[in-house]
Amino acid sequence: MAAVQHDDVVPVAAGDAAPVAANNEILHDIKRSSIDKVSTEDQSIEHELDGIHDGLEFPTEHERQTLRRVSDSIPWNAYLIAVVELAERFSFYGCSVVFTNFIQQPLPDGSHSGAGGANGQSGALGLGQRASTGLTTFYQFWCYITPLIGAWIADTYLGRFNTICIAVAVALLGHIILIISAVPGVIEQSSAIGAFAVALVVMGLGTGLFKANISPLVAEQYKRTKLFVITTKSGERVIVDPALTVSSVYMYFYLFINIGALVGQISMAYSEKFVGFWLAYTLPTVIFLLCPIILYIGRNRYIRSPPTGSVLATTLRLWSHAARGRWSWNPATTWRQLTADDFWDSAKPSRIESRGERKPVWMTFDDQWVDEVRRGLKACAVFLWYPIYWLTYNQLNNNLTSQAATMSTHGLPNDVLSNLDPFALIIFIPIFDKVIYPGLRRMGLNFSALKRITAGFATGAAAMIWATVVQHYIYQTNPCHEEASTCDGVSPMNVWIQTGAYVLIAFSEILASITGLEYAFTKAPKNMRSLVMAVFLFMSAISSALGEAFVSLSADPLLEWNYGVMAVLAAVAGVLFWFSVRHLDTKEDELNNLQEGNFGAATESDKA
Repeated sequence: MAAVQHDDVVPVAAGDAAPVAANNEILHDIKRSSIDKVSTEDQSIEHELDGIHDGLEFPTEHERQTLRRVSDSIPWNAYLIAVVELAERFSFYGCSVVFTNFIQQPLPDGSHSGAGGANGQSGALGLGQRASTGLTTFYQFWCYITPLIGAWIADTYLGRFNTICIAVAVALLGHIILIISAVPGVIEQSSAIGAFAVALVVMGLGTGLFKANISPLVAEQYKRTKLFVITTKSGERVIVDPALTVSSVYMYFYLFINIGALVGQISMAYSEKFVGFWLAYTLPTVIFLLCPIILYIGRNRYIRSPPTGSVLATTLRLWSHAARGRWSWNPATTWRQLTADDFWDSAKPSRIESRGERKPVWMTFDDQWVDEVRRGLKACAVFLWYPIYWLTYNQLNNNLTSQAATMSTHGLPNDVLSNLDPFALIIFIPIFDKVIYPGLRRMGLNFSALKRITAGFATGAAAMIWATVVQHYIYQTNPCHEEASTCDGVSPMNVWIQTGAYVLIAFSEILASITGLEYAFTKAPKNMRSLVMAVFLFMSAISSALGEAFVSLSADPLLEWNYGVMAVLAAVAGVLFWFSVRHLDTKEDELNNLQEGNFGAATESDKA
């Protein structure tokens, strides 16, 4: 950390080549003690010199409450990692966008590639809509349960970067198997389903190992963690907030994701329709090969966090130690004592020593790390609401695609319409980041992370209401009415009427999904970021499992009920979510500015 800039002192950053001799001597004394005690009119804070925050001016308590907050610039390393994610998402969504037709629709007469042509319907396995919904839901579940494995490997053994490299190799193998399932000579055979199923399992494993680690790695490229004050060109004093910077990092990270998704989905939908599934699976594999190339080029530029051993086991031991003496035969008493404000304080090393007890040998951390664990688990509690939200988003992957096939597409592939979601995200992410969010801050409105997530539930519910109304009119106007999915004719309604549902889902992603990534990173201890991110992603797996319970609603004549139930669930969950987390919302600043703890090293008392 660094000294506060006063009016009569020129700040000298640590490491400057030719400082004034007196300042040099002062810096030497400060570094020797490793602590810079900063006193201002409003507060007294301790800041360690760390080479990252040296020379910055830190805000007083009054300035924290009154000055406008802005984000810092995003480091180029983060953009380089975002390009890796773009290539991976191109391959993921480019392949998965055609899964519904590959599974549900039969192979067109005389076709050896599954291509339907300008006026036909592409297909391959012909297993029907329920099988399609079931398999794609399983794939989503598998892709979001495997991040737990990736997080454990990264945090315990290999680190994030090395685990990502292994993930790329595994996913590449899955892509090759997927291509084999769709080549002429195989696609016509019943064995195609076997190769396809194996490809889903292998690709899902690679995706999970990748997803748990790429998201924390991109935000770690920004190193500052403490608020500091700058003066803008207009003369306004503002606070640069690292939490807002991390939010911007994830906004543009998500932008890159959706650029890859948009280009991949549109190009592969046309490849499937006019050439065949083998091309729709081969082109994403070619783009995926950019991942190892870019990772290799930037290998010496990335900021990496080394593995620190079994953090999960230590966390479980810590919780078990804190829970001692808090159990009761009365469930209400047990719950009250396990959720008490002082629950974690009793397990802090300093508290144990103050009681004259000897610390367990596994307790190689300080009090600050315990506070970070408490914060990380609070974040995980917030994520428990996400499975309901993801139920609405998952309609993009199957049911809304099938809904498009029952309307007049005018030659447009039915699975192209889902690209309205990434297209809307590409347009509105910069608008939210540069216009809406800053505008709200200028108005003095604190649109905090938890408020944004709540708004995400509301817009997700609105998207499902839109889909319910569209489905109702499809049944009204289709020649076969409530058997629209199996009818030879289609509704005269223009397929573009689905636009509202896709745009509302895009808004909900900006508010809930991107904010969830930000919340997972900012609330996790540094050596548990992959694990907490994996827990956030695991909520999608739970949602996919819940989605299996609604598969029976994913066919005529129950599709109105399907979308309606999703709308009600999202709306109710959003209300309950806010009432359960509103107390955390008041502590947002406090949680974001906890002092970083030490893990795996001897504490001062141990050294003594």
